[in-house]
Amino acid sequence: MISVIQNRDRRTRFSAGGVRWLSDTAFVLRIDRNDLDFQAGQYLSVGPADEIHMREYSVYSPVDAPYLEILVKLVDGGYVSNRLAELTPGEPVAVDGPFGFFTIDREYAEARHYFIATGTGISPFHSIVGSNPDMDYRILHGIRGQSEQYEYEAYDRERIVCCTTREDTGDYRGRVTDYLRSHPIDPDGRYYLCGNCDMIYEAFDILQDAGVPHGGLFAEVYF
Repeated sequence: MISVIQNRDRRTRFSAGGVRWLSDTAFVLRIDRNDLDFQAGQYLSVGPADEIHMREYSVYSPVDAPYLEILVKLVDGGYVSNRLAELTPGEPVAVDGPFGFFTIDREYAEARHYFIATGTGISPFHSIVGSNPDMDYRILHGIRGQSEQYEYEAYDRERIVCCTTREDTGDYRGRVTDYLRSHPIDPDGRYYLCGNCDMIYEAFDILQDAGVPHGGLFAEVYF
């Protein structure tokens, strides 16, 4: 997500709780929660305090955690991601939100949910799964290699399929859309897609061609 937020009226100063690096290019930023309420799957606008630049990040932490976390991809030349990576515990950070409707409809809580993501697009699913431990879910995660298997220990490993494009370190060699084309698709499931827009458009077509109704498809586009 790449929008710049310039309206400071709704921004709140929170305190950074520290950075946890998951790879050379991705980290989790922990932020004091300050009693902020959100639904799993929603996102926040986050940026350095007292500056106009903010970016949108899905909440990574579960709803019952006493803190907020976001999963950040370090962008070469990206101002906000690099500034967030430099934050130390106690430093102020601007937060606005939560926003979004990429959430689980309680009417369908007992349905099987399929979460399809590329890269850091797995972030909202980390929050959703952590917030709903009894959920019937499957995750299809497309990444380049093993270093992008962000904290897979948070999931039932039998419920996640890792698709890698540059290494043979996953469960399937190829893109998530290749996997969808070559495996049976459950038309009665609820499908949530998050990440690269090209993947989302292609996966939508594959899923709809397989009989998944439009009402069973939901998307959050990262870039």
